[in-house]
Amino acid sequence: MEISQDIYELAKQLGQEEPRFPELLVERGALSKVTPYLENRKYSHATLVVDENTYNAAGKHLNNLLEDGGMETIVVSLKASLHNQVVADEATLVQLMVETSKHTDVLIAVGSGTIHDITRFCGYKMNIPFISVPTAASVDGFTSKGSPLILRGVKQTIQTAAPVALFADIDIIRKAPQEMTAAGFGDILGKYTSLFDWEISRLIGGEPYNKLAAERTRQSLRQCVDHVSEIAACSDEGMLILMKSLIESGLVMLLLDYSRPASGGEHHLSHYWEMDFLKKGKKQILHGAKVGVATAIIADLYKQRLGKIDYEKDDKYGGIIREHGGEILTLLQELPEPDEIKLLLQQVGGATTTSDLHIANTLVAKSLNEAFHLRDRCTGLMLINRFKHNDLEYPL
Repeated sequence: MEISQDIYELAKQLGQEEPRFPELLVERGALSKVTPYLENRKYSHATLVVDENTYNAAGKHLNNLLEDGGMETIVVSLKASLHNQVVADEATLVQLMVETSKHTDVLIAVGSGTIHDITRFCGYKMNIPFISVPTAASVDGFTSKGSPLILRGVKQTIQTAAPVALFADIDIIRKAPQEMTAAGFGDILGKYTSLFDWEISRLIGGEPYNKLAAERTRQSLRQCVDHVSEIAACSDEGMLILMKSLIESGLVMLLLDYSRPASGGEHHLSHYWEMDFLKKGKKQILHGAKVGVATAIIADLYKQRLGKIDYEKDDKYGGIIREHGGEILTLLQELPEPDEIKLLLQQVGGATTTSDLHIANTLVAKSLNEAFHLRDRCTGLMLINRFKHNDLEYPL
C-alpha cells in the first residue's frame, strides 16, 4: 500500500524527517508474503496471537505457511470470558505474557481490534516487535500506538508501540462478517464528530492541534462516504478503500502520539457503554458499531445544544467562546444531520440506533451526563455538561 504524501508531509512538519512507518501490504494473497518478510528480517521464532474465530479465519493457514517456510511457531489462543468474547483486561494480558515462548522474536496479531490491543501492549512490555494481520476492516487502530485496555473495570488507552508491518489480505477481509465491515465504517464516520471536537479543543481549550492531520483524517472520511456502495458490497475496491482509510487514520494518530483527530465525544459514549456492559457481565458490542450510533447522537446533541448555551457567567470559557462563536456556528452547520449519518450506517448494514444495539435509554442518558470525564479534553460534550441547568435526557 502506498502511503499518502500528506502523511509524509505531516511527519516532516512534526520534525520526523525519516518516520518509521510499518511496512504495509494490502492486497489479495497478502498472507503469503509474511514468511518472506520474516526471513528477510531474520526473525525465526514467531508467536501467533489468535482467538477461536480468527484462528479459523486466517491463523491456521498462516501458521501452516510459516511452518512450511521453516519458521518455528507457537499459537496462543486467547481465552474467551463470558459470552465467548475475548476482553483486553488484566487476565488476558497475563495469559499472553505467560504463554509467549522465551524464544519469541516477533508476535503476530491475527484478528481485529481487541487482539491487536492485547498484542501491542504485551509486545511493548516484553520488548518484542509485533506484526498486524487484520482479519476484518473493523477498526482504525491497527497502525496506531494506542492500546485501549480495561484495567480494573475502567477503559484506558495506553500508548505503546506500532506494528513493524501490516499484512491485510483482501481475500480474508472480504469474508469477514458484514457487521465487522459495518463497524469499521462506523469507526470512520466517527471522524465527523471527533474532528469537530478537535476544533473545539483547539479554539476553546487551547489544546494541541494540527491542520494537516485534521485534513488527512477528513479525506479518509470523505473517501469512505463517497464509496459507501462499494464498501457495502464488500467488493475488492470497497475493502481496499475502507482498509486504507482505517490504516491512514491510525498512522495520523501514530505520528501525533495522541488520538484527538479520531476520538471525540462519540468515543467517550462508546467507552462508557462498554464499561457498563462489562460491570453487568453483558455481551460486548463491536466498538465501531457503538461509535457509529454514538456519532449520530453526538451530532444531534451538538446541533440542539451547543449553539444555545449561555456562557456569560463562566469565567474560564465565557470570553473565549464569545470570541470564537462565529467559527463554532459555522462548524455546527457543516456537521451532518443525524439522519444523514444513520442513512450511511444503514447502507452498509450497520446498527443506526441504541435500540438496535440493545442499549437502554437510561444508560445513554447517563453517558451523556458522565462520559466526558473519561478523557481530560475540551469537547462539545464537556462544554454542554459544564453549562447545563439540568441533567441531559435521552431521547434528546
